[in-house]
Amino acid sequence: MSDTIRFTLDDREVEARAGETIWQVAKREGTLIPHLCHKDAPGYRPDGNCRACMVAIEGERVLAASCIREPSEGMVVSSQGARETRARKAVLEMLLADQPERDAAHDRSAHIWQMAEMQGVTESRYPTLDSDRIPLLDDSHVAMRVNLDACIQCNLCVRACREVQVNDVIGMADRGHDAYPVFDFDDPMGESTCVACGECVQACPTGALMEASVVDEAQVGDSADYDSEVDSVCPFCGVGCQVSLKVKDGRIKYVDGIDGPANEGRLCVKGRFGFDYIHHPHRVTKPMIRRDDAPAKGLNVDPANPWTHFREATWDEALDAAASGLGRLRDQHGGKAVAGFGSAKCTNEEAYLFQKLIRQGFGHNNVDHCTRLCHASSVAALMENVGSGAVTATFNQIENADVAIVIGANPVENHPVAATYFKQFAKRGGKLIVMDPRGVGLRRFATHMLQFRPGADVALLNSIMHVIVEEGLYDQQYIDAYTENWEAEKAHLSGFAPEEMEALTGIPATTVREVARAFATAKAGMIFWGMGISQHIHGTDNSRCLISLALMCGHVGRPGTGLHPLRGQNNVQGASDAGLIPMFLPDYQPVTDDGVRSAFSEIWNSGDFSSQKGLTVTEIMDAVHDGQIRGMYILGENPAMSDPDVDHARDALAKLEHLVVQDIFVTETANYADVILPASAFAEKTGTVTNTNRQVQMGRPAVSPPGEAREDWWITVELAKRLGLPWDYKHPSEVFAEMKRGMHSFDNITWERLETQNAVTYPSLSPEDPGQAIVFGDGFPRAEGRARFAPASVIPPDETPDPDYPMILTTGRQLEHWHTGSMTRRSRVLDAVEPEANCSLHPRTLRRLGVTPGGMVRLSTRRGSIRLMARADRAVAEDMVFLPFAYVEAAANILTNPALDPYGKIPEFKFSAVRVEAVEDIAAE
Repeated sequence: MSDTIRFTLDDREVEARAGETIWQVAKREGTLIPHLCHKDAPGYRPDGNCRACMVAIEGERVLAASCIREPSEGMVVSSQGARETRARKAVLEMLLADQPERDAAHDRSAHIWQMAEMQGVTESRYPTLDSDRIPLLDDSHVAMRVNLDACIQCNLCVRACREVQVNDVIGMADRGHDAYPVFDFDDPMGESTCVACGECVQACPTGALMEASVVDEAQVGDSADYDSEVDSVCPFCGVGCQVSLKVKDGRIKYVDGIDGPANEGRLCVKGRFGFDYIHHPHRVTKPMIRRDDAPAKGLNVDPANPWTHFREATWDEALDAAASGLGRLRDQHGGKAVAGFGSAKCTNEEAYLFQKLIRQGFGHNNVDHCTRLCHASSVAALMENVGSGAVTATFNQIENADVAIVIGANPVENHPVAATYFKQFAKRGGKLIVMDPRGVGLRRFATHMLQFRPGADVALLNSIMHVIVEEGLYDQQYIDAYTENWEAEKAHLSGFAPEEMEALTGIPATTVREVARAFATAKAGMIFWGMGISQHIHGTDNSRCLISLALMCGHVGRPGTGLHPLRGQNNVQGASDAGLIPMFLPDYQPVTDDGVRSAFSEIWNSGDFSSQKGLTVTEIMDAVHDGQIRGMYILGENPAMSDPDVDHARDALAKLEHLVVQDIFVTETANYADVILPASAFAEKTGTVTNTNRQVQMGRPAVSPPGEAREDWWITVELAKRLGLPWDYKHPSEVFAEMKRGMHSFDNITWERLETQNAVTYPSLSPEDPGQAIVFGDGFPRAEGRARFAPASVIPPDETPDPDYPMILTTGRQLEHWHTGSMTRRSRVLDAVEPEANCSLHPRTLRRLGVTPGGMVRLSTRRGSIRLMARADRAVAEDMVFLPFAYVEAAANILTNPALDPYGKIPEFKFSAVRVEAVEDIAAE
């Protein structure tokens, strides 16, 4: 049978695809039928309850709701006849009867008014609802307003919350005309479990739910009152949500999600409400040079006045000072006296230029960025055993999976939009297996929650693989065709029976066996992991185990299968692809390969540079202490907050003879600078970024950089010229064109294509191919096309609890804050929701310490101490403490262990021995 259905719509023969509704066909054919309860966006099912989209069907007595009615072969439909038009007008009039007058409407451009105008309805003949039956204004939330006098009970907010974002906060209370949305058990919105994703606001057709930034004190606003709208990409996590930035009077007024390949219109609290950091008065708007009378370099004690130790300068003066200082060190001590930290928050083009500047201008590979602190061990394992450092499948492929493992990740807080797909997967009946030392947010959606002992990752994963081998559940055909070193892996796993590992992992053997069977027998299984896997001295071994687990079950290269390390920053994938790492040139081509270096020297029209692998982030800091590195150029990174044992990093920054920092704020790192170059935020620049899905997307400027701030690529080019490099780039598109010459991953992806399509996934096999969501279906980019099994042994954490430090410290992010907080803590909404440094402990642990929730504690490790507020959290084990790392006043990395994974050179952020004390007890002493 054909999937195409032919029917007549408004006297024209049209075709419908299988599953399409009459409303969808009409829109595709150029007819927009009025609609209110229907949202034409991915994830929203049609509901048919408002009856504003009625059409007539020949032979049927009653009108039909076009949003839920699918056509049948030969059906005759009328959408513009007198009968259905009168019915739609009546519906809209009745609904408008209960709306505020348009001049006093909460959203004067709300969808309901647009639909009414489309039907020629400007006012209602019907009586209004009694005012005493209308719920009062709810202004309890810092980001949103609830005005239910405009509610039409369309149920869209409920579907947005329950089915799209899967947060289950909003429901409908009461019956009939008195039905209205409620939050949790009829709590005020600001006191409910709402996570402020804003999906309900974007879905609401009447203005009953609105952004607080759009309405005035009288609750009147206009969502169409903006001067321009620009499609771009969210500047926060690696999901890469596409956004529409609404600009009024040179400032971003509000943000909507749009239908990008990674988010399909969805956003989280950071993407929707965290935009205003770019307008913060702390922005650096002019170049600055350290004053001659400034005190010794160090953290400024007055963050409200971060410019105290600097004077303003012209661009020429600042660039000359920056270049002459770096050039002098190069000329006197050799190029290796200068190192560079680039940024995963900048564009692909800016990352490429930065690594090129260090390599071409200083002749070495001592250039790195934050991938060293998040997924370096994952990339090391993937390169070693798969042949590629990127994900083998997009996270959206979970819709085709039967079973999914999420380990060492908390996507509900760190990748909230990706988490919506995981939650939808579980609600559809997929088996979601969550493994983490904390009871993370996905726990309530999981079929199995394995809350294992910290540091026992390898033991747990090996025990799962042991069961698969022992019970013969592995895919021998796949193993024979696409892998190598299987026999060594099998032999190694024989010593990891789950019964023997139970004491180490804390997970019952029966549970391990259930999980092993579920994953191995699935038709399609995926594995997702985060920094809970990578940030250990055995992080590469953790990733090796996950790769082996997928390979032995044949869960790579097919729909619904794959390996996916969820990337942390908005462009950490793209910056790594662009060569902003010390051992690889763009596209992970080794710097030790003479042919590779020769190819790039030809592209750059320059001489050869070092064949030695460069130093990593933490190694560069050690080299500063050793006197080998005397100057640095730091673009958009904040090692004074992000490095482990951060006092060690701060001492290194203070020791530098010349430090150039290029950033949008005077960050903790910029406090140590000799020259500060004012940069552009992401909403102020042009360029491409690559998300965790390998989707290359176009970022566009919505506003101009403030004052004399400039786009980062321009600053780097001007600095390079002063260092003697013959650069002449006029636009980022020229940089992109050069990148394509040395990066096969960009084959068939052009600047012009991205300007029109917004996103292309690499690899793209033709100029028309949107890109391959799944790779390695026919082999791997290694010798003979085979992936490799890499046996991994149990290695204990670098330090373990003892009587002096009896508990375990682990670090991570919170939903509202991101990275070192330099952006999110300058966002009004985000900082209002999470304003204070805090840590989380189990309630029983707090009782044992004599601390009430909200009380103060001191955390101490072998490297230092901090004082902060304690929260009660049953998701944290009784001998653990969880510490967010966004708060400078209680910087987590004062405490963390700088011990490195020997392969990925990543620090052990996720495990430190810690002592927790009540502050009152300390004061009493």
